[in-house]
Amino acid sequence: MSFTRNSSGRTTRRRRSAALASAAATITSLTAGAVTTSAPAAANSNYIASKPSGVVQQGLDRLVKDDKFPAALASVRDRNGRTRKYTAGVADLKTKARVPVDGQVRIASNTKTFVATVVLQLVGEGKVGLDQPIEKYLPGLVRGKGIDGHHITVRQLLQHTSGLPDYDQDVATDYLPLQHTYFEPRQLLDLALAHGAVSAPGTNWSYSNTNYILAGLLVQRVTGRPLGEEITKRVINRIGLRHTYWPAVGDQTIRERHPKGYWLTEPGKPLVDVTEQEPSASWAAGALISTPSDLNSFFGALIGGKLLKPAQLKQMLTTVDAPDAGPRGASRYGLGIQTFKLSCGGIAWGHGGDAPGYETRNAVRTDGRQATVAVTTLPTTLATATAVENLVDAALCH
Repeated sequence: MSFTRNSSGRTTRRRRSAALASAAATITSLTAGAVTTSAPAAANSNYIASKPSGVVQQGLDRLVKDDKFPAALASVRDRNGRTRKYTAGVADLKTKARVPVDGQVRIASNTKTFVATVVLQLVGEGKVGLDQPIEKYLPGLVRGKGIDGHHITVRQLLQHTSGLPDYDQDVATDYLPLQHTYFEPRQLLDLALAHGAVSAPGTNWSYSNTNYILAGLLVQRVTGRPLGEEITKRVINRIGLRHTYWPAVGDQTIRERHPKGYWLTEPGKPLVDVTEQEPSASWAAGALISTPSDLNSFFGALIGGKLLKPAQLKQMLTTVDAPDAGPRGASRYGLGIQTFKLSCGGIAWGHGGDAPGYETRNAVRTDGRQATVAVTTLPTTLATATAVENLVDAALCH
């Protein structure tokens, strides 16, 4: 699932509810334990072991010590292809287990970039038209107050300019009772359509997970196959992401080594372990599980032209203004991807994602440098979310 905060709250992904606003006010009740750095997970891993020093390690240590995240982990690739992986904190607040190097996390709205990639591949194959109405592919499905699928294009869905409301405002009102509830994609769509349009199609940028539920249904209608299968075949297997997967129906676990994810119900209250959760509540908007290094590899391959034809990659990277799309200032949004303004000049490309218990921020530069940072508490505050993004910036600029 995914979340956004405006100027007074979290960051990029939207989950609007009074409960979230209250919970995200501050994080004060963590007992994160001693900062530790994990040993390499396997001798044949293609990376350079991190040292307990340097900009990234020091930044992770601060995220644990000052911002009170139980765990923080990162993977950074330099322009020469060398990768370093880092950890800080503890994977489990009860056992104080060490954080697994490059452990799996729920990558939430980074899933949207995978979905957009599949849709754009279908565009390149002549099976989908970016400026065709979604009505052409899902007839009669998109209807509501001020909502008509005849007037909403595929591009507008991927770009978040459709004007569709976000179903997350219903699903996230009280998360914990729904932690293990299964949702069909049509249920999520129906929740959103009941609210009516936010704006006329093409007039405003407004982040809505509903857009990607429809994009996922589009993929299934056009290919005749499940969305997870298409993402696996067209993206994950194609570029060899060994630790990224689409959860099977009913699978609420994280398969490989991972830090636990925690949910803050109220300021001052103990954190709740939400590691095991039902991923169908986010589906095409955020169900994937991955590692920091795999995320770097995916975005690097995407920007490097290994997943899309030049014409479709150009469309993906054509952006519109995206107000409040990040805590570090105004951003721009393309088709399932957004810009990341660098303090050292220029931009990088990424997305980021927030699932209950996990926040991930990532960006890649066109010169090959890549960085992903993940932490294990959500909701977060504006200050702590900014700290995570600032560390991604530092990793890419230093």
